[in-house]
Amino acid sequence: MENKIFEEVHIGPLTLRNRTIRSAAFESMCPGHQPSQMLYDYHTSVARGGVGMTTVAYAAVEESGLSFDRQLVMKPEIVPGLRRLTDGIHKEGAAAGIQIGHCGNMSHKNICGCMPVSASTGFNLYSPTFVRGLRVDEIKSLAKKFGAAVNLAREAGFDEVEIHCGHGYLIDQFLNPYFNHRKDEFGGSLENRMRMMSLCIEEVMKAAKDDIAVVCKMNMRDGLKNGISLEEHSIPIARRLQELGVHALVLSGGLVSATPLYVMRGELPLTTMTHYMTDPLLKYSIGCFKPIVRNTMIKPVKYEEAFFLEDALKFREALPDMKFIYVGGLVAGDKINEVLGHGFEAVQMARSLLNEPDFVNRLKEDPHHRCGCKHSNYCIGRMYTLEMACHQHLQEELPEKIVKEIARIEKEQNV
Repeated sequence: MENKIFEEVHIGPLTLRNRTIRSAAFESMCPGHQPSQMLYDYHTSVARGGVGMTTVAYAAVEESGLSFDRQLVMKPEIVPGLRRLTDGIHKEGAAAGIQIGHCGNMSHKNICGCMPVSASTGFNLYSPTFVRGLRVDEIKSLAKKFGAAVNLAREAGFDEVEIHCGHGYLIDQFLNPYFNHRKDEFGGSLENRMRMMSLCIEEVMKAAKDDIAVVCKMNMRDGLKNGISLEEHSIPIARRLQELGVHALVLSGGLVSATPLYVMRGELPLTTMTHYMTDPLLKYSIGCFKPIVRNTMIKPVKYEEAFFLEDALKFREALPDMKFIYVGGLVAGDKINEVLGHGFEAVQMARSLLNEPDFVNRLKEDPHHRCGCKHSNYCIGRMYTLEMACHQHLQEELPEKIVKEIARIEKEQNV
């Protein structure tokens, strides 16, 4: 098989030294919404490990868009810390990207400082919280915040911005009829539901000018039985993003609220999650009802390599002139080369590069190398309270109950 991993690739005005990208998986390394030394150490280690670009995760365009208390929010005061980070990444030979977005209803007043907003007024069971539908004037103002965030990204030295249009966050809440029940020009038909996304991307492209690459992460499906479909919804959404001038699309899927394991696959390690939780009521509730949560609300989804590939290939065929970045289930050189052989410009990875920050350099030494991740999702269970970390690299000793859960899940995944 031809080794395509180490070919240069062009995404808009940006040239990457190879076709690998650290995806914007949430690091939970920004206490006080500021870049930390831990964030610097992690991303520079990944850059040193050989990736073409590393992407800093999920920076909110304003406080109302925050999901977590250890998440970045794009403000002028964080620019010096981000500039230090991008300088460190560039010194190691990689490009620096940052994902920007707004979580919409996936927040709570004690995090974002207000009643969470969404496409429509309602109640989010997964926060849980009441949410308020945005007014038209607020939608237009928020779109400009996306453009302002791009200008701050440039000032901070980033080469690329990734706009989050998927996973059930705010832009996706407008796109998805599961969330969007509006009766005005931003609701109803798909054309209307795309209007908010279009306003945001128009501001982004205006701010990006000709010196910042613009990528959008979008859903192919949301994992709901009667939810977003490829032919009726997501392929037309991709076509609209192409018309807006976006340089490449990351093809993902799932809702972080209702179908999180469609995004991540495997099983959510509830023992790990409750061990680290600080909210006593939530900790008690999940602890008492683990079987119900596991078997009804957040059902396990079997992990397999390149789990989004079948759907992604339909986009590759439908939009032959669009550049696509593949994400989902890449842990080995052979499968990465197979995916690139289908015409994807690049691949994104997260857990591979958490388990082995030098994964890409190891692929230079052995094109068939497979990383050591065993898909227990311990990193996911931990990151909602502490920083994302792989259990294989921890200094502290884990409680026996977590060790047993990791062993059980890894055995059941059997990959």
